Amino acid sequence: MDAFPAALLALLAGVALGGLGAAGAARRREGALHEEASRLRSEVADQQRSSDESRAVQDLILSSMQDGILLFDATGTTAFANAALDRHMGTRPVGTAQLFPPSLRETVERTAADREATSVLIETGEPIRSLRVVVTPAGEDGSVLVVVRDITEARRIDTIRRDFVANASHELKTPAASIQAAAETVREAATDDPDAVAHFSAQIEREAARLSRIVADLLDLSRLESGSELAERVPLDALVREEAQRLHDPARETGLTLDVRTEGDVWVDGSARDLSLLIRNLVDNAIRYTRPGGSVTVAVGVEGAEAVLTVSDTGIGIPGKDVPRIFERFYRVDRARSRETGGTGLGLAIVKHVAENHGGTVEVRSELGRGTTFTVRLPRRPPLQ
Repeated sequence: MDAFPAALLALLAGVALGGLGAAGAARRREGALHEEASRLRSEVADQQRSSDESRAVQDLILSSMQDGILLFDATGTTAFANAALDRHMGTRPVGTAQLFPPSLRETVERTAADREATSVLIETGEPIRSLRVVVTPAGEDGSVLVVVRDITEARRIDTIRRDFVANASHELKTPAASIQAAAETVREAATDDPDAVAHFSAQIEREAARLSRIVADLLDLSRLESGSELAERVPLDALVREEAQRLHDPARETGLTLDVRTEGDVWVDGSARDLSLLIRNLVDNAIRYTRPGGSVTVAVGVEGAEAVLTVSDTGIGIPGKDVPRIFERFYRVDRARSRETGGTGLGLAIVKHVAENHGGTVEVRSELGRGTTFTVRLPRRPPLQ
């Protein structure tokens, strides 16, 4: 009887141990599954974070671009548009049907159908801006990418450059042609008409001097477009007196009164060379356009933190329609008088560049037939102790 229970107990113990082993294995498998699931969740979360970060970086880059970006999906619906697009186009189209002008809509639709990149130039807004739009296929499903670039300033600069080259060529050609014609006349008249030699020799000298002034002004203007050296502490009042002294004789010969008024020491930071150019051109311009018996007044003073230079004349004045353009290169209100007096058409452009290079401004007030006043304002520095 004792053996039976012992055998039974051994059998039951074996079954129990086997059951416990199976249960342990099951628990181990379950734990492994939990670990694998946890690892997968972690990887998915990492990938999601990486994807979110990549998308955030992508959105940041596209949003900060100066070019407008517009993406249409295969149905012609807007899938993405950045902030620059709103600035350039003035609106964010829902789809291709809302694109304006019609030439842009037709270009996008043609690219969607033909799958060939193209570009179109459009004008929009008020004031009118020029936009270069590049349209390219974005995928095999019919998506289209539109990139919009504002080229208004580039076109304006290009126009100025073309006008400058044309005007400079014309201005240089005129005295050169006069010199050539006068030289030929002198050669022929040297034996047949000696009295004419002196007259045409004087013409050659006059036109050569004019040619030299144009070249000098062009060189100064080119240099000033790169900025001015502002390393000096300049006594503006002393510069005005110095430049006015140089121009007293030309003013007197023209029958004008040149009056200089300064209020103590007026100092500015900048380039004495360039500021002298500014003063010289303003005073010379006033003398050229003031009739005999008139006057030119140059004054230097202080208003708050600014040094103020004014050049006033009692001359012929400037028509209101011409005032906004007088600082343009080669722009002349009276071309015939300018050439007669030897003007190059570059003086006021030089004045504007010098003033702006020194952190200042130049303004003009004029009344036709009564005179003109130019006012230059520059940041002032306290006088040396």
